Amino acid sequence: MTTAEEFDVGDLSENESARPGSRFMRPVEAIAALLLVAVIGLLLTGVVSRYLVNLPIIWIEEAASICFIWLAMLGAAISLDRNEHLRLTLFVRMLPRRAEEFVETFAMVIVGTFLVALMRDSFEYAYEEWFITTAALHIPNTYRVAAIPVGMLAMLGLLVMHLFRSSRLTDVAISVAAVVLISLGLWALSPQFIAMGATALPLFLVVIVGACLFAGVPIAFCFGLGTLSYLLFATHIPTFVMVGRMDEGMSGVILLSVPVFVLLGCVLDATGMGKAIVGFLSSLLGHVKAGLSHVLLVSLFIVSGISGSKVSDMAAVAPALFPEMKRRGNKPNEMVAQLATGAAMADTVPPSIVLIVLGSVAGISIAALFSAGFVVAIVLLLSLMALARWRARHENMEGVRRARFGDVIRLLVFAAPALVLPFLIRAAVAEGAATATEVSTIAVVYSLVIGGLMYGGFGLRALYRMLVETAAMSGAILLILGTALSMAWAITQAGVGQTLADFAISLPGGAPTFLVLSIAIFLVLGCVLEGLPALVLMSPLMFPIAQQMGINEVHYAMVIVVAMNIGLMTPPIGIGFYLACRIGNVSPDSAIHAVWPYVAALMAGLIVIAAVPAISTGFL
Repeated sequence: MTTAEEFDVGDLSENESARPGSRFMRPVEAIAALLLVAVIGLLLTGVVSRYLVNLPIIWIEEAASICFIWLAMLGAAISLDRNEHLRLTLFVRMLPRRAEEFVETFAMVIVGTFLVALMRDSFEYAYEEWFITTAALHIPNTYRVAAIPVGMLAMLGLLVMHLFRSSRLTDVAISVAAVVLISLGLWALSPQFIAMGATALPLFLVVIVGACLFAGVPIAFCFGLGTLSYLLFATHIPTFVMVGRMDEGMSGVILLSVPVFVLLGCVLDATGMGKAIVGFLSSLLGHVKAGLSHVLLVSLFIVSGISGSKVSDMAAVAPALFPEMKRRGNKPNEMVAQLATGAAMADTVPPSIVLIVLGSVAGISIAALFSAGFVVAIVLLLSLMALARWRARHENMEGVRRARFGDVIRLLVFAAPALVLPFLIRAAVAEGAATATEVSTIAVVYSLVIGGLMYGGFGLRALYRMLVETAAMSGAILLILGTALSMAWAITQAGVGQTLADFAISLPGGAPTFLVLSIAIFLVLGCVLEGLPALVLMSPLMFPIAQQMGINEVHYAMVIVVAMNIGLMTPPIGIGFYLACRIGNVSPDSAIHAVWPYVAALMAGLIVIAAVPAISTGFL
């Protein structure tokens, strides 16, 4: 997902000997893979029974939801074992080696502190749910929510193993002592914090969360620890409530499509369907100036509609185009700049996981977001293509020939099954023929069949690895959603939402000023937090204000998603920029100057999108 220069996502994932819990986690990985298969199987059965047999099975969704939360929590444990939780390591990597080792140990102790502090509440929450019976299956809800304490217990066990196998005992002891002293200090000051009321909130949700971020604590646990410490030391609210908010954040029915679309990206990457699209577009546009730049950008636009993952997008497109682009005289730093900003542009293209999550959090129609996102991405695509054409005016076209008509047709036939998929996904959701969750399931089955028949397919071992990888990535995403929503709930309970609304309404200029403020906020958050955490954290606060000001919710969603994605690709902090540098094998220092004109082109497109609401709403 990200890189070691900026965010650590798992240098240990490929080296089982470096993972203390690898043997212990093998059965957990197998169970998670089976749960993912079960989710897909249940959803597919529901689609077939509803649309082909016209006999809806009412318990399907409930059974899938039970499997889903277990998949999320076990996936979070797998992600912790593989060191794949999203975390900021920019500042930790600046430290001397010995200091870096200590801070890494301290970060693990912080994560363990959060798990220990919430463990009793999670078991109590699971016990209390025994008295609540599910609507369709008529079983105690404990069978579903027991995933939360079990997942936390697994993560705590992994942390203990890692601490005592790979950390210095003196570092562990000092870290534990530091956490105990900080906790005692906060407990002693608790009466003052409670008396301060909402004004104590910044200490916990800014200072503590910020300090944890800088120390390299995974983002999900930064949010969780900030919220937990605020509830413990500055309120009379029982921390038991936080487990319920986390459950709510990870249990949205619409979120069922997240792991399925993640798996879809893995399947497409393995089968080479994205490369088939790139080959066809190259035969159409490769003979004109900036042609391969256009192919790069259009390929990202199309491929993103299939995978919904920036990683899969860039990894599928760059290797197929960069060698020929270099031969034509394109500079590697320019190519990386186009790759990074093209991926940012493509994040509004359905079936974007960001749009799915935003729709779930903000209560917006996914079909409306998909329709608007497609048009918005076209505006950004045209902005980037215009800049690429101008900058390629001196491109060396010597020896470049137009592809023969027969070759174009042959490549079209080969790429057609892959080209059809994104348009089927968009049409099915936009027309209301199927939900995003149903479409994601159909798309996976389609890709498995077509990929196996036309693009070489892959073996069962590779499929198993993809299932485990999907579980780990989904668990990391969903744990962030759970803790971020609990943090957003705490902010709302403290009255910050109303304070922010009053401040925004008092600003001169009304809705336009609020849009400018929102763009600034999400540009910064996109740099620091990455997409999903930023959206989940701020959406519950910002959307009600936008609604009060008469801003269309779909238009506002497009503005903040684009702003967030631009921040994501903006150096020196934007993590997407470093990912593009890694894929393009280019030093960030050399690419940083080339990316600014393309960031400016995206900003110009964003200004147009913000100023003309019809771009987002005209095709709804």
